[in-house]
Amino acid sequence: MTETLVLGGGCFWCTEAVYVKVRGVTDVESGYCNGQTVNPTYEEVCTGRTGHNEVVKLEYDPSQTSIRELLEIFFVIHDPTTLNRQGNDAGTQYRSGIYFTTAEQAQVAQALIAELTAADAFGQPIVTEVLALANYSGAEAYHQDFFERNPYQGYCMAVAAPKVSKFKKTFARLVRE
Repeated sequence: MTETLVLGGGCFWCTEAVYVKVRGVTDVESGYCNGQTVNPTYEEVCTGRTGHNEVVKLEYDPSQTSIRELLEIFFVIHDPTTLNRQGNDAGTQYRSGIYFTTAEQAQVAQALIAELTAADAFGQPIVTEVLALANYSGAEAYHQDFFERNPYQGYCMAVAAPKVSKFKKTFARLVRE
């Protein structure tokens, strides 16, 4: 039986590129969530006026990879201390967010954030929002599997590829075989 977790860590191309390689993750879909517009387009989300976040929806098998492990990866592959920004990508659609579908996911997320805060892991406050998943819709087809289809595209080479490498190095035990 799988569970669903949705994560916003900046551009969904980069986040998706990592999670498709995680053991126990059975499906990854780029999309938008927690905004006001029903089924927004990429262009609408990019205006910042819909309230949506660019996210990846993960379907995963908790018997193979735990929610904590998925979130540990999340906190390594993006900067949870920058409000509405990841690198050069700026706007509310790039905010750091964990959008839970179960009470356990919310508890694990809040506990991990508390641990990281107590350890001063990032040297700055964590601004990641932890909210129930709302108003999710999948992104357009051309956004799905973007890194896999375009590994030599400039943005993918400069931003996504280093995140994938960092994941593989830091979490070798969780890399899908």
